[in-house]
Amino acid sequence: MTRYRTIVADPPWRYTQKPTERTGAGVSAEHVYTTMTTEQIAALPIGDLAADDAHLYMWVTNPVLLGMRPTIMGELSPPDIARAWGFEPAALLTWIKSESGAGMGWYFRGDTEHVIFAVRGDAAIDGADRISNVFRGQRGAHSAKPDSFLDRVESVSPGPYVECFARRARFGWDYWGDQSLSTAAMADA
Repeated sequence: MTRYRTIVADPPWRYTQKPTERTGAGVSAEHVYTTMTTEQIAALPIGDLAADDAHLYMWVTNPVLLGMRPTIMGELSPPDIARAWGFEPAALLTWIKSESGAGMGWYFRGDTEHVIFAVRGDAAIDGADRISNVFRGQRGAHSAKPDSFLDRVESVSPGPYVECFARRARFGWDYWGDQSLSTAAMADA
């Protein structure tokens, strides 16, 4: 089984008990894919995919980061989930969704999304390789992330690489999870 030095995870966070009636830009995640509570996400075998010294990049939205709607989403925080997978949270990265119009949101329209960076073992980023924790990129289809993010990951984190819940292929990466492009890593886990 391949043990990955870098894992990118975009968990299927639950936002509502059932899909909304809206369509188009206001559609809930539940219309697009099966979602999970934070407890179900924490129970995924992501830690089994990781090398002893590894990086984790876990995508989180504002409602998830703030622990909103715990009776629907679950009680665990994203840092709790990273720890359940065997990682220690170390930094927060922020994606500014450039010039692409206002996003969804319960109080304000979300034009940012965040990534918790966490480490396992001895997995520091060399001082000469450190880059800003803020990046820009165009918003795409529901849950799609900008290529500029994975470019950044590759510039500071070692391979081999796996993306959990990937939406599209990237050369040199494996994929794991429901709706992923390949289940090769999942079959090995």
